[in-house]
Amino acid sequence: MKTRQVIVKDLPKGTLTQDHFALTETDLPAPKEGELLIRTILMSIDAANRAWMQGATYRAAILAGDPMHTYALAEVIDSRAPKFTKGDIIAVETVWADYAVVPAKGAQKMPPVETLSHLMSVFGIAGKTAFHGLLSVGRPLPGETVVVSAAAGSVGAYVGQIAKAVGCRVVGIAGGAEKCKWVVDDLGFDACVDYRDPAWHKALKAACPEGIDIYFDNVGGNILETVLFRMNERGRVVCCGAVSQYDATAPSGPRNLPGLVVVKRLRMEGFIVMDYAHEDTTALRALQNWVKSGAIKVPEDIVEGLENAPAALIGLLAGENRGKRMVRVGPDAV
Repeated sequence: MKTRQVIVKDLPKGTLTQDHFALTETDLPAPKEGELLIRTILMSIDAANRAWMQGATYRAAILAGDPMHTYALAEVIDSRAPKFTKGDIIAVETVWADYAVVPAKGAQKMPPVETLSHLMSVFGIAGKTAFHGLLSVGRPLPGETVVVSAAAGSVGAYVGQIAKAVGCRVVGIAGGAEKCKWVVDDLGFDACVDYRDPAWHKALKAACPEGIDIYFDNVGGNILETVLFRMNERGRVVCCGAVSQYDATAPSGPRNLPGLVVVKRLRMEGFIVMDYAHEDTTALRALQNWVKSGAIKVPEDIVEGLENAPAALIGLLAGENRGKRMVRVGPDAV
């Protein structure tokens, strides 16, 4: 059986471009014992894709010639594992491809839902990352001020809405006046600051007159450095990602570490969503209730076609998405 796949042709040393990728065709082996043949439906597009090209992180590095790794929703076409049958919808780590053979051990059978893409967004990695990062690492209290960067992005959009749902004042940081307006008007943030404005640090101070208790950081660099000055004593910084650094040949800042952490007695903690897998049932129950009540809206940004996955990732790194970005490779199962 043949399948199309997107490989990383060359590892980028700076800005990622479409020239770093190639759409190829390859032969798939038949699944062996303990494996599944899957048809990809939706692929998650994340800033982490770019980080994996820089070297080993919490997973092995992607090398030149490798297919790009991804998290996907897929349909089981053939099963050589007792827990899965043909037609099952699963969440699984796979590659950018129409079809793939994957270990059954890492696959998770998905429940039936009205909108399949929600299993990738609000009930998937994006929503669970926001929930666990904010509530388990940030530990917000009603009345506190929460600031979130990449506020219109796949995780930031949910962080802000969850913070509002638990009684916090929420300020977003996003790129462009139009996107900031959307964050306030559509997602219900109290304010949003445009980091492209040369005087954005003054706008941040004005938007947070009583300082910042929790900062949910998705970007790192200069924005993290600026926010640290506005943090209240014993504030919490939730380190989720550093999208501003992934295309940089010489990563920058923040330059005010560890000084401000000591003076303000801040707590900075990084996390990966899998750290809290044992609490996913609680997260999903809460997220489902918030979606049902209307406290959380579900913005999704779906790009059509496997061949458009490289452009989708490049656009995500440039901040063009609103909500969870994913690529539709094939139709939902009937």
